[in-house]
Amino acid sequence: MGMIGFQVAGIGNSTAARVRSGAGKCRTSPGFGRVPSRKWRRSVAYDQLNPDESNPFEREVQTNVTPFPEVEEQMEITKSLEKPSGLSERLGVVFLTFLSFIICNMDRINVSVAILPMREYYGWSQGTVGIIQSAFFWGYILTQIPGGYLADKYGGKKVLSFGVVAWSLMTFITPIAASASLPILLLARALLGIGEGVAMPAMNSIISTWIPPNERSRSLSLIYSGMYMGSVIGLLTCPFLIQSFGWPSVFYVFGLIGIGWYGMWQIFISPSPKESKTITESERKYILDRIPKKESKKLNKLSDIPWKKLFSSKHTWAIIVAHFCCTWGYFVFLTWLPTYFNLELGFDFGKSAFVSILPWLSMFIFANAGGFIADFLYANGLTLTKVRKLMQTIGFLGPAAFLGLTARTADPILGVLFMTLALGLGSFSQSGVYANHQDIGPEYSGILLGISNTFAALPGIIGVALTGFILEGTGSWDLVFGLAIGFYALGTVVYNAFGTGERVF
Repeated sequence: MGMIGFQVAGIGNSTAARVRSGAGKCRTSPGFGRVPSRKWRRSVAYDQLNPDESNPFEREVQTNVTPFPEVEEQMEITKSLEKPSGLSERLGVVFLTFLSFIICNMDRINVSVAILPMREYYGWSQGTVGIIQSAFFWGYILTQIPGGYLADKYGGKKVLSFGVVAWSLMTFITPIAASASLPILLLARALLGIGEGVAMPAMNSIISTWIPPNERSRSLSLIYSGMYMGSVIGLLTCPFLIQSFGWPSVFYVFGLIGIGWYGMWQIFISPSPKESKTITESERKYILDRIPKKESKKLNKLSDIPWKKLFSSKHTWAIIVAHFCCTWGYFVFLTWLPTYFNLELGFDFGKSAFVSILPWLSMFIFANAGGFIADFLYANGLTLTKVRKLMQTIGFLGPAAFLGLTARTADPILGVLFMTLALGLGSFSQSGVYANHQDIGPEYSGILLGISNTFAALPGIIGVALTGFILEGTGSWDLVFGLAIGFYALGTVVYNAFGTGERVF
């Protein structure tokens, strides 16, 4: 308990010490709080009159010492909110979740590189290639809402474990499926999508359980940036594996990496701070005191979810529309970027994969920078609503501007530069709409992300396949870029008009 720093002139040493330590019985005063008791005042008076003699009241006062409960309570609260020192367990949760998102995009992007030799080997048309690449999203769209519900009910750890194992197995068997028949390959890609479809809702539930609100923007930005780093790693390693061991090796190696991650996840990560046996008590208290109690609520059945309230809110629809507009550009270019650099800008196979790394590397850097900027602005007084809208506006208008420049240049170097800046600025969305689900409904963050990501998966089905048919029919990328720019503009208007950072549900 802290010392009360005031002095009373003429008071002897023993009494002054009792004043500083808050000793003595006190009573409540309406205007001041707690004031000294009669016994305490008698002790002070004796010291004033007899400064050189022992105080007969001292023993009586000291035996009736009581602390100031208000001060003691405030000190306990302050102590619980201090960040615990040392390596935190929540950092381990964030890091391994970040690794899972790296693996997620490695297993998603590998086919966009391997599809070039696969197309030659099997004689597929551009339309067929577009269908193959969109098949992933057939399954991906199915598990968004169920994944959110299961994560909120059973915990994000179990659901993410299932997802990683499922998509890793489907990645591993892709060469076998391709050799069997096109329908079986499409089925394998769809099942891979089912596994990856639970990743985002499960991650959102994990963050709601483990990470206090004041640390979420940068935690989410780091985890989401794992997708971009996964693209970088995938685009770097795929050409080497293909040229050294053949295109099937990509799927075998990447599939085994996911199984290795599952082992680490099971060994080192607990479902929640309450259930962890390795977390320090100071960190457990820090997390639980910072996370609102209602965020710990678990859903036991589907009827516990206020579906009508969620779907009738303009703030939910602002997230849905913005999320859809984000992913139109993201999924189209995630899938078609190596082809764009190869066919449109004239890079050969190895170089097209290499230069495709630059946009994803910029997204990794920009996403984490955006997370720190968002947390800094919020900590310095900008409302959460303004922070989310500012980050998302940059995430929309930045890509729109640079995609417009990309469509108007035939210079390969400028094309790579503009595309890199377009996708890099788009990653500011990780501190905008992607972090908004936990703001408006922390109890239903997994469900809300599942809902918005269901709509956001549609560009993966429609946009990716449509791009293949546009290229096959026109041979031009102008319409592809124009559609993406149009959706970015629509998202800017809708999110700024109806988005909020305040709690709604």
